[in-house]
Amino acid sequence: MAEKKLVLVESPAKAKTIQKFVDKSTVVKATFGHVRDLPKSMLGVDTGHDFQPKYVIPKKAQSVIKELKTAAKGASAVYLATDPDREGEAIAWHVCEVLDLPAKETQRILFHEITKSAIDEALAHPGKINHALVDAQQARRVLDRLVGYELSPLLWKKIYRGLSAGRVQSVALRLITDRETEIAAFVTQEYWSLWATFITVKKESFVAKLEKIKGKSLDKYPAETVIREAENTSQSNDWVITDRIAEKKMRHPKPPFTTSTLQQEAGRKLHFSVKQTMMQAQKLYEGVALGKETVGLITYMRTDSTNLAASAVTEAREMIQATYGASYVPNAPRVYKTKAKGAQEAHEAIRPTSFARTPASVQSYLTPQEFKLYKLIWERAIASQMASAQTEVTQLHVGSKAAPTDVTYVARGIQIVFPGFLKAYEESRDETPSDNSEAGEPGEQRLPDVQKDDSVNMQQLEPKQHFTQPPARYTEASLVKEMERLGIGRPSTYAPTIATLIDRSYVRKEEGKFVPEEVGTIVIDLLKQQFPSIVDYAFTADMEEKLDAVAEGKTAWPKIISDFYGPFHAQVELAGQSVEKRNLVEESTDEVCPECGNPLIIKLGRYGKFYACTGFPDCRYTRKLDATPESEKKEAELVEGRTCPLDGGNLVVRTGRYGSFIGCANYPKCRFVEPIIKDSGIVCPKDGGTVIERRSKRGKLFWGCANYPKCDFVSWDKPVVEACPKCKGLMVQKKGKIVCSACQHEVVAEVVSESP
Repeated sequence: MAEKKLVLVESPAKAKTIQKFVDKSTVVKATFGHVRDLPKSMLGVDTGHDFQPKYVIPKKAQSVIKELKTAAKGASAVYLATDPDREGEAIAWHVCEVLDLPAKETQRILFHEITKSAIDEALAHPGKINHALVDAQQARRVLDRLVGYELSPLLWKKIYRGLSAGRVQSVALRLITDRETEIAAFVTQEYWSLWATFITVKKESFVAKLEKIKGKSLDKYPAETVIREAENTSQSNDWVITDRIAEKKMRHPKPPFTTSTLQQEAGRKLHFSVKQTMMQAQKLYEGVALGKETVGLITYMRTDSTNLAASAVTEAREMIQATYGASYVPNAPRVYKTKAKGAQEAHEAIRPTSFARTPASVQSYLTPQEFKLYKLIWERAIASQMASAQTEVTQLHVGSKAAPTDVTYVARGIQIVFPGFLKAYEESRDETPSDNSEAGEPGEQRLPDVQKDDSVNMQQLEPKQHFTQPPARYTEASLVKEMERLGIGRPSTYAPTIATLIDRSYVRKEEGKFVPEEVGTIVIDLLKQQFPSIVDYAFTADMEEKLDAVAEGKTAWPKIISDFYGPFHAQVELAGQSVEKRNLVEESTDEVCPECGNPLIIKLGRYGKFYACTGFPDCRYTRKLDATPESEKKEAELVEGRTCPLDGGNLVVRTGRYGSFIGCANYPKCRFVEPIIKDSGIVCPKDGGTVIERRSKRGKLFWGCANYPKCDFVSWDKPVVEACPKCKGLMVQKKGKIVCSACQHEVVAEVVSESP
């Protein structure tokens, strides 16, 4: 019997794709992510002995490890094929340690795309685990654990439980709060502009803006009086072109995507969140079934390199010539220099694994989101190897024939002479309001063919009022861009960092832009005051460079941790003694408690600010910040025909953080409450009872049987009225689909209706 070879990867999807590329003597299995990690219930770092981590095997990984050990024992060779980055290298090392794999028979293979040729090449040239990369990942994990484990309890003690602080997340939060401070401090300034519409002898019109008076350029913010004076000066209808300036310009294509630029562009063009972008990219990388063939459609999506493999460049140039023509192929291949700090040049940019797989040819095999992202990646990569666009930028200066320098209007236009890469792709722009941005300003108008000294007539004159705009709030795209510019975080950290800020309710989104919550501002203010280095942009970027040095084998990781931890730990202990909770989360008021007469204060809780009685815990009176005692009484709707089962008082409908509920009117003396049952009109699949809407203790919505606890049916997915057409089971809404909870049959969403 032939000896078996074992290939280990992180995910089942990746394993499934690779298994189709190897022969029958090779088995591909998944580790399902990390097989070992720091414990959740304790620090797990020995601060007294070189900060050595104390790893544990999570319960969910134990059965996987047992299966992998059995597979490894019968294998002649084991290939560790985890992702080609620090995280992947660390997983490979942990697998090697946990499975107790012999070094001689264990190989590390690297590939940046999941195609048959890439896998064959990797298996033909195996290597060993790169321990410098393992050390870099281990250093990051230990560093982040120390910061989070020591800072988070301090936040619980000084603000409230459930908060967290992190080395990268806190700096990202500071970016958002600092921007909000800038916006609040911004003083809007009024200014004016004057626009004229001119018409040529050939009846061609163009729009020009007043830019000079008496040969002098206007101030940055011209006042209305200046504009009105210029308007009076412009009442002549005898105008002439005083100058025509034409300049040829070249526009060059952008490099192919890195992780951050993909996240930014997908956010701007597709309105994808960073998390959504990475989820779809992961699917495209790990493999998609194209009929009988399963193949990875893009290269590895966590990269900060703009390099392209020589073979990919050759294929791109051939595709450009075949699709657009020889004039769209530059004389020499384009080479882009990676700008990101700590970039690994051995990696590639994100590109299609084959340019022959055009977006149109694979569209029918992809979900709408997968297709949009693949199309974006394909077009950006192909455009990066195309010829530059050629444009002609023209200015027309218009003045009065009688006094040419009294007032000068300037019209600007642009004409594309040769589209070049624009045939395939054009990068979108960030929303960045500037002081001189003006509503109504014409864009890239096409100017008429007029020359110096040609006469024109003024058709219309329009003064416009403007106001300077504050800096724009960060979107996910612009936040990632700024983090990358400052050297904060790395490709693998952007998405989880943003997710944490939202999950912890430090920020919220308004119209796609981040707004800091009050608790987020309080956390940052505390960190700025007590731990300035933790939220310092330069310090955080410097730490990333030190981790890069570990990855390059230039620095020992325990020294980096040691240099940081001593001063940091001392700061934590000092803050624990000096910071008063009431100074952070309490404000005095001139109101008194309507229940007991004690002063009321404004407190900060998990769900925002509220009034609370200083007589707590003897008096538990609280009130919403925007409510009055009178309004609260009016809001309490009496429940007819029922009394409180505890004290016989009236029952009323109240509103809490999770919506409406029934409570005793004698609260806080009587604390009886019960939920308002919302009948879904759906029959329980277990006992035939009614399915009703409920909430967990944490406020999460779920659906359960009204006969609980006799019937324990629950569903975290929203049920729909129609039964499964296949098995008559309960249908639920799941990740944008309608799925049977019994047989997993899927139906088209339009043919079923939601519960009433």
